[in-house]
Amino acid sequence: MNARNNSKHTRKGIEMIRKLSEEGKQIFTVSDAKKIAPFCEISEQYVNEALYYLAKDGWIKRLKRGLYLISSSFPGIVPAHEFEIAMFLAQPAAISHWSALHFHGMTEQIPKKVYTTTSGNISAERKINSQNNNLKGFSRKINNIIYVFIKVKPERFFGVKEYWVGEKKVTITSPERTLIDGLVSPRYLGGWAEIYNAFELHVSRVNINKLISYAMRLDASVVKRLGWILEKNGVEEKKLQKLIAFPIKGYRILDSSGFQTGPYNKKWMIRENISVKGMK
Repeated sequence: MNARNNSKHTRKGIEMIRKLSEEGKQIFTVSDAKKIAPFCEISEQYVNEALYYLAKDGWIKRLKRGLYLISSSFPGIVPAHEFEIAMFLAQPAAISHWSALHFHGMTEQIPKKVYTTTSGNISAERKINSQNNNLKGFSRKINNIIYVFIKVKPERFFGVKEYWVGEKKVTITSPERTLIDGLVSPRYLGGWAEIYNAFELHVSRVNINKLISYAMRLDASVVKRLGWILEKNGVEEKKLQKLIAFPIKGYRILDSSGFQTGPYNKKWMIRENISVKGMK
């Protein structure tokens, strides 16, 4: 293909991208492109080649096989929200952990990464070492933003809801599930102090029964951590009876990312491996 023809086809490809953008498809599939192509005088057979050159020139970015993101440098483009991008990289998926904590207004700390929970396949680049046998972590970098994916078993994918983010609906863990995730793996929510602070400031506005129900769908460690932290934050004991009665064999550490150290709390079968000075 000579330079003149290449330039002609590139112009048509750019027009195709513009039309996709106008339809609100900042993230699109090859099938989406093929539907638009005839209106840009691009044959269906040429679409894949056109996308190749558009990606090579930086107008679009390939997210995974058959899926593309329009570059934020494209004239007039409204960049896709990071949460929306995450939804396309793993399915089913929900924005979670520190990202959800910030979305729900339970932390002033702005996460530098986008955290997502999924029970499905992940389009990721790097595995993250996890201290929790029930979680597998992966990450991927797109447009200088790191996306962290926490993979869980299907039965642990619950407590999610659709929320509006800009003009798009995105699945995000509920405030209660987000707090519970902090007790499972605080490293993905900024650390234990951040989790305690979130409970301390917002326990009065979340559904305690839902917190308890979620914890009991996971495991004994989470149940006892939840009981401990709710009691510390003034929740009356009669509301904690299910947590107290939940069976457990042996002590569990309070901060799952910490060391086996600290005093033992017999009531909650918790080893307080964090500083509780100044806490309620």
